[in-house]
Amino acid sequence: MKNIAAITAFVLTLFGLCANTNAQTTQVSTEYLMTVHIPTERMAVDNSLTIVNIQPGGTVKGPKISGKILPPGGDWVRVMPSGALRLDVRLTIETDDGALIYMTYGGVVVGSKEASDALARGEVLGENGFPYFVTTPQFQTSSPKYDWLNKLQGVGKVASYKRTKEESYVRYDIYALR
Repeated sequence: MKNIAAITAFVLTLFGLCANTNAQTTQVSTEYLMTVHIPTERMAVDNSLTIVNIQPGGTVKGPKISGKILPPGGDWVRVMPSGALRLDVRLTIETDDGALIYMTYGGVVVGSKEASDALARGEVLGENGFPYFVTTPQFQTSSPKYDWLNKLQGVGKVASYKRTKEESYVRYDIYALR
């Protein structure tokens, strides 16, 4: 009987320790990953869909990652009945040390008349230029050095956006959700 009680106590203690070390929390925190600069070119398809080509010259810079964005890449922007925009972006990052990372993200952009007018004047809009401009990056790579990206969900917030005939780009600050 003593042995059964001792084994039971040991198993419960072991289970309790394991359960506590893997416990989930409802708190969400972020960790800065990188800033992504993406030169773009718009191609209207119809009233509810715009395809945006990613142009050469894009960059990725962060504490643990640096590189360039390789063509081809694109963004399929769908206008919702409410006027909000839904993003569907796909691109490839080549790091400075030669690794390839596939990055995809959805997102939501809520514009305003003020933002549209500012863009029409050729102004650069920052994070305060839009009522809402958030993305949800995910990454895929076979590089052992960057495998940590495969294991996280990102969130991005627009840092700046410009759209003129001469220059068009979007820049995001991207964070890991923890």
